[in-house]
Amino acid sequence: MGGQMVLGLKRLGQFARLAVVAAAGAVSAASYAQSGMPAELARAWAQTKLPESSLSLVVQEIGGPRLFAAHAEQPRNPASVMKLVTTYAAISRLGPNFVWNTDFLVGADAKVSDQGVLSGPLYLKAGGDPVLLVQDLWRLMRDMRLRGVREVSEIIVDRSIFGEVTIDPASFDGAADRPYNASPDAFMVGFGASRLVFTPDPATRSWKSFIDPPIPGVEIEGNIEWSDAKCTGSPSISTDTTMADGNVRFRVSGRAAASCGEFDVFRLALSQQEFGARLLKSMWQEVGGTLAGQVRSGTTPANAVAIASHQSPPLSEVIRLINKRSNNVMTRVLLLTLGAEAGRRPASVASSAEVVREVLARQGLQMAGMVLDNGSGLSRVGVVSADSLSQLLQKAWMSPVMSEYVSSLSILGMDGTARNRLRETSTRSQAHLKTGSLRDVRSVAGYVWGMSGKRYIVVSMVNHERAHDARSFENALITWLTTQ
Repeated sequence: MGGQMVLGLKRLGQFARLAVVAAAGAVSAASYAQSGMPAELARAWAQTKLPESSLSLVVQEIGGPRLFAAHAEQPRNPASVMKLVTTYAAISRLGPNFVWNTDFLVGADAKVSDQGVLSGPLYLKAGGDPVLLVQDLWRLMRDMRLRGVREVSEIIVDRSIFGEVTIDPASFDGAADRPYNASPDAFMVGFGASRLVFTPDPATRSWKSFIDPPIPGVEIEGNIEWSDAKCTGSPSISTDTTMADGNVRFRVSGRAAASCGEFDVFRLALSQQEFGARLLKSMWQEVGGTLAGQVRSGTTPANAVAIASHQSPPLSEVIRLINKRSNNVMTRVLLLTLGAEAGRRPASVASSAEVVREVLARQGLQMAGMVLDNGSGLSRVGVVSADSLSQLLQKAWMSPVMSEYVSSLSILGMDGTARNRLRETSTRSQAHLKTGSLRDVRSVAGYVWGMSGKRYIVVSMVNHERAHDARSFENALITWLTTQ
């Protein structure tokens, strides 16, 4: 690669001429020099039959020259690659050891009788933990019972760390029961999703089902058809969710091979507030407690005393879950946490997005034209340029949190959303990547290790109704970089 390779794709005409010639299998030296894109990559792009105008691209050596680029300054929808922005701002601002706390408190004058009756309400102060699980809540309640509390008059959930951040799960694509559409909330348990579990019973040649966690008023109806076929992958079943008089019914149908064994699916049934309230009631009863009144929202007295607490995993582990699994609602909560921790309480999406801009600007990252929206990339209005993303990745590589940030990305061919890509020995584990995909968006960004020992930043975003046809180009691009 000579100095000519540093040239970017600046004009549509240049790229169009290159694509035509490349498709014919005869790229001239002059076209190669003008475009800056290697011949095999030009051919790979031409084979997608996507217009050049749909692509934004940056390929750059870390700490070195930019190899080539296309429409680098044009903001585009990055889908879940937007999580790179939110998670870097969070870990650089809050630090890798930041944790969230969820506390049970009582009034300063509250007493517990010999019979275990608490005089006064029990307060749950929600801290916005994005990864609070059912088992974590169970341990909190068990700690309460170990301290002698058996009966409480009411449970007051304090969500005041965030403002009104509830969203309609159906608003993005109409799939209101899908966990990726879950609403953020300061008190979110298990992402607010119900787990529908299906277990094969060979004796009756039928599928048994149950809901975890069990919640009053939430049930499974219908049956899964038994099959003796060989298991060829995760069973595909249908669920239809209905609600009437506060009761939720998951009506299931489909066919599953018994050889697949037990399997599960996750569905949203209730709002985060209602899910949390019902879960608090049922789990308190499960550990032997009694609730005389209701679960309601409110605020915690300033002089309240904590009697049981749960601490989340550190942020370094949380962003691994976010980026490797591309979890949308965790990212939304992380964004709101940034606002809250910067003193913008009660935090809103807008105030928290402004904090992200401030955090990045202090590091010299202006992110021109960026619209962060909810920070997760599950958005039709969120945009960022390939140039801004490449600068952020460069800054992150040189930062004190580099190791935690890079290790949060999927390892090519190994784990996360990139686990099934380029699994050949020559490419597997040679890149740390974040992928993104929406109906008309396909993107990938991260770090690639070349065989020469050099490390490269890659950002590729395609916005087009046939954006998914760009997968082959992405694979060709990453493979080419591993050979450099």
